[in-house]
Amino acid sequence: MKVIIAAAGTAGHINPGIAIANKIKQEEKDSKIIFIGTTRGLENDLVPRAGYELKTIEAYGLNKKISLDNIKKMFKTLQGFGQARKIVKEFKPDIVIGTGGYICGAVISSAQKENIPTLLHESNAFPGKAIKFLAKKTDTILVSFKDAIPRIKNAKNIVYTGTPVKIKKKEYSINEKTKIIKDLGLKNTKPIVLIFGGSQGAKKINEAVIQILKNKANKNYQMVWATGPKQYDDIKEELENSHIHICKMENVKILPYIYNMEEVMNVVDVIVSRSGAMTITEISNLGKPAILIPLPNVSHNHQLYNAQVLEKENAAKIILNDELEGSNLNKAIEEIVTNQKKCEDMGKNALKVSVQDVEEKIYQEISKLVKK
Repeated sequence: MKVIIAAAGTAGHINPGIAIANKIKQEEKDSKIIFIGTTRGLENDLVPRAGYELKTIEAYGLNKKISLDNIKKMFKTLQGFGQARKIVKEFKPDIVIGTGGYICGAVISSAQKENIPTLLHESNAFPGKAIKFLAKKTDTILVSFKDAIPRIKNAKNIVYTGTPVKIKKKEYSINEKTKIIKDLGLKNTKPIVLIFGGSQGAKKINEAVIQILKNKANKNYQMVWATGPKQYDDIKEELENSHIHICKMENVKILPYIYNMEEVMNVVDVIVSRSGAMTITEISNLGKPAILIPLPNVSHNHQLYNAQVLEKENAAKIILNDELEGSNLNKAIEEIVTNQKKCEDMGKNALKVSVQDVEEKIYQEISKLVKK
C-alpha cells in the first residue's frame, strides 16, 4: 500500500497520523508511507523521529482580517496547492489521509482531483474548518467522538472510530504501583492528583496551583504537578520567595515535565488538565475522574466541546479558564478526592466514552477504500 498522510502543526494532529502509519506498516510491511507537512510545525521533529519521510509545502491558516501579512499567506497557501498536487502525482498513492491542520486542504483536494481515495480523521468534538470544507468530497471521515457526527454536514460516510493514543490503561500489581508512587516521592496513604497543562504547561493552571500551595490547602490529597519546562524555574523562585522549597515539600511532587506519563496517569486518582482531544481520549481510556480547564481562544472553542464529552457523562467537571482560581480548583478537587464513591463513579463514567481497538477500526476503513 502506498500512502500519503497530511498532518501539521501540533502533536494532536501529528501523533494520530503516526499511529495510523505504524498500524499500516504493522499489517502491511512493504507499505510505502510519506507525510506532507509545513516547515514550521512539530511534524519536522516528530515525523522523522518516527522513521517516516516528510515532504513540506506552503500552507497557512487564514483569518478574515484584511492585512498585507494575510494576503502574503494566502498567495503562499495557493502555491502550496500546486506543490501538493506535484507530490501526489509523483508518488501515486493508493490513498491520501489527513489527520488535521490547514495542510489538509491542499493535500486532500489534490488527491480528489487525481481520483485517489481520501480519508480524514477528526480528533475534536467540534470539527475544524478543513473537515467542513472537504467533507462533501471526502470518501470517509473518521471521528473521535460521537458528538462530532451531527456537526459535519453533507459527508459521504462518517465512521466513529476514536483517536489512537499512546497512553493505555495498565493493570499494575500492588508492588508495581507502590514503586511508581514511591519514585515520585509520594505515599499510598492519600489520593493523588495529577495536574498538567500540556507539554509546555499552562500559565493560568500553574497560577491556580501556586495559590493552593501558598494557602496550604492540599491537606486531603497529594499532588504531581508538571509545570512545563519554561515555567519551572520561575515557579520555583516564586514559591521560594514564600518560603516554600520544592525539594522539601510533603505530599507534592513538582516537575518541569513528566517523561513516564503513562505510568503516572495510571496510578493517580484524579486528573486536572486542559482538554485537547488526545487528553480526553487518554482520560476516558484510563477511566479517571477529571477537572478540565479548556484552552480559550482556539478555533471554534473546540476544547470546551471536547470537555463537554466527559462532562455530560458525569465523568468530569469543567472550570472555564477566566474563572479559574486556586480556591475553586481546590474545592473541585476536594469534592472528588474526599468522596470515594463519586471518584469511582466518575471513573466508570469516563470509560463509557472509551473506544476499543481504535487502530484496527481505522485500518479496516483504509483497507475498504483502497480495495474499492
